[in-house]
Order: sequence, then structure tokens, then C-alpha cells
Amino acid sequence: MAAGFDRADDPRSRRDGLGWVSRAVFPDPRLWLAVREPGVAAPPGWRVAARYAVVPSADRARFLLPLASRRVGAASTLAYNALRPPRVRANRLAVGVLAGLGGTGLAGMPELTVAVPASLDPAEAVLTVHLGRLLEAPLHAAIGIRPPDPHHKPTLQLFDDRGRPRAYAKIGWNDGTRAMARAEAAALRRLGRSAGLPDVPRLLCAFDWGELAVTVLEPMPARVRRLRHPDRPRLAAMLAVARRGGAPGRPRPLAGSAFLAELRRRAGSAHPDGADRVRRAVTALAERHGGTTIEFGDWHGDWVPWNLGTHRRRLIVWDWENSGPDRPVGFDLAHQGFQTALSMHGAPAARAAERMSEVVDRHGPALGLGPDQRRLVCEAYLLELWLRTSELAVGGAGWNDRLHPALLDLLAHRPTG
Repeated sequence: MAAGFDRADDPRSRRDGLGWVSRAVFPDPRLWLAVREPGVAAPPGWRVAARYAVVPSADRARFLLPLASRRVGAASTLAYNALRPPRVRANRLAVGVLAGLGGTGLAGMPELTVAVPASLDPAEAVLTVHLGRLLEAPLHAAIGIRPPDPHHKPTLQLFDDRGRPRAYAKIGWNDGTRAMARAEAAALRRLGRSAGLPDVPRLLCAFDWGELAVTVLEPMPARVRRLRHPDRPRLAAMLAVARRGGAPGRPRPLAGSAFLAELRRRAGSAHPDGADRVRRAVTALAERHGGTTIEFGDWHGDWVPWNLGTHRRRLIVWDWENSGPDRPVGFDLAHQGFQTALSMHGAPAARAAERMSEVVDRHGPALGLGPDQRRLVCEAYLLELWLRTSELAVGGAGWNDRLHPALLDLLAHRPTG
């Protein structure tokens, strides 16, 4: 059991998804948490700060549905449903109807109760109450649950008493996820509402809460929709992000670039299972492409269809936690080509890399990439992706078996012509 949370019905003592989310969102040991049958009261001397239905059950928990009111409960599953795949949309619709009728208890869903000592201001110990103070409205959180993973961050979708979306809060709870939460806040501060960029969520606030790093974003427009043609790259938007809405940068050689220096630094601290191979791959990249000049700029870092939407014919781009500067222009294009094939179409890494090369060859000229630059982008992107995979493994997330050692094998056999 987790230290300090030793009651059997305290979800923070669990080792599953419900456990790690509860520990991350409600870490304060002064809080009383319990998963019980609906209607069980908190002990004398405690006052309830929040209640959630555990959907569909404690052992198969996928979602914490706020029980502040029927309206809030229904809204928490129905908001932004148009962005979700059909099967997920149907499941959430069914749960939303059930919540609107007040029937989660009758459906056998247990309740998670969060209570504070009567003498304690809830804003000192309950993050959602603190966020309500900051945003000047009582807020209720809907919280998704995934299996424990050092790379995953709880995300709170925050609603007011009328069931209106008010914000998203992303919670960094360990070294890796704290860095990601802070990186997204920094990216959104940098981007702001710059002319020429796609729409991005507005940063409402970012702060440390004990050992948590919390980044709070405005909600997306209610009528945001999925992309109609998800495989089609949005090239103008990619260039705008790379150039921060400004003019093109002067092409520079790979040799001597900040990007190559960063690759070497990261390769030097790579996971032992692959460190020698990746260092050789970085050396080979420098030997083959050191003299190749290319434009460097920012990248989103996870430019994929599920992080994009449209509203009033404007492109909206969210999830900026992997963004950064000094990447070859074209990295977001390569990422979309590779990840769409890998994640949406189930291709193995080798086929995803082929698809990436096809996408970059087809669309790269519109980004100013000639043949040499396109080869550089593809090879360097595979290095970037393996290093990201390695860093997650070093952080305790384990290896992504679809990417390791497959990416190193691909890099070892990249054509030289």
C-alpha cells in the first residue's frame, strides 16, 4: 500500500489506475478519501469537498464523474463528444444520460468521496477548490483514468455549477510529467495570440501546488470538430509554428547547430539498452548531413490528427507539452506521417517510417525542403523519436515495444544515397 494511505477503502492505497490518479490529484495526507457504496457519509468531524461516481467500477475504473449535480454529471461526459471516435462517443453518451437521470448508483457504480477536516479550509488541501478560487467560480472536475504510467498526467476537465466547461488543468506529479506541464505553459506563453499562427488554447495560469506542477488552459470552443481529412498535412500552419508566425529563418548547416549538439547530449545519457547504437547513429547523421543546410525553428512535438480540430474554419492545435525550439523545419510533417501510420492505421515501425518518407517527399518541397533536406529530416526525426522513447524508459515508463529496438534497426540501415 502507498505510504500514509493505509485504509482498504482509500483508493490511494491501490496500485491500479484509480490508485495513481487518486494519489496524483489528492496527495494531501490530511484528506479523507473512500470508495464505497453510494450514500455512505463521511465520518463525524469531516466535511465533503467532492464526490465522484467511479465509472464503471472500482476494479475497471475509466472515469471519475463529478456528482455535484445531475447537470454537471451529464455535462462531464457529453462535452466535446464530437471529437471522440464513434464507439467512445456512444459509451459516453450512455453514461451522460445515466448521470442526467441520477442513475449512476442504481447502475452499480461506487462513489469516491473526498472530505476535509471541518477545521481546514478546503482550498488548502483540495486542488479543485483551489482552482475554483483562482478562477472565481466553484469548479467540478471530470477525470479520466488510465493504467499507471510515469509518463501519464491526470487531466481535469473543469465545469462550473451550470455544467459549462471552464478550464482544463494538467497535473505533473513526477519529474517527467512536471517538466511536460511546465513546457506546455512556456510554449503557450511564447505563442500567445501571435498573428499568423493557428488557434491555441489560452494559458489561464500555471503554478506549483506542493509537489505538483499545474498548467491550466481555457476550454476549447463548444463546437470544435474533428478534422474531416485527418491525413492531409496543414503545411501553412506547420510553417507558422516553426517560424512563430514570423519570417523564414536563414538555413544553417547541421554541423555546428544547436540541434546536433542537443542530439549528442541526449545520446550521451540514453538508456544503456541502445546507448552505443544511438551514439553511432548520431555520428553517422553528422557525417552524412553535416554540410546540409536547413532551416531550424520551433515544432509542436506531437502534431497528429487527435491534437487538431477546427472551429469556424480555423485550425485549433492543442497539447503543446512536447514542443521546443531548434528543430529542423519539417519535423512536425515527419511526425504526422509516422504517427498517423503507427497509431491510426496500426502499421509496424518499418512501414510507418516508409510512410513518413513518402509524406515528407510529397509535401516537403512546400516547406522549402530539397532532396538532401528531406533525407536529413527523416533520419533526424527517427533519432529524435528513439531518444524520446529512451527518456521515457529511463524515467521508469518501460520500453515502447513498437519503437524499440525497431527504430535503431531502421537507423542502422538507412540508405545513404
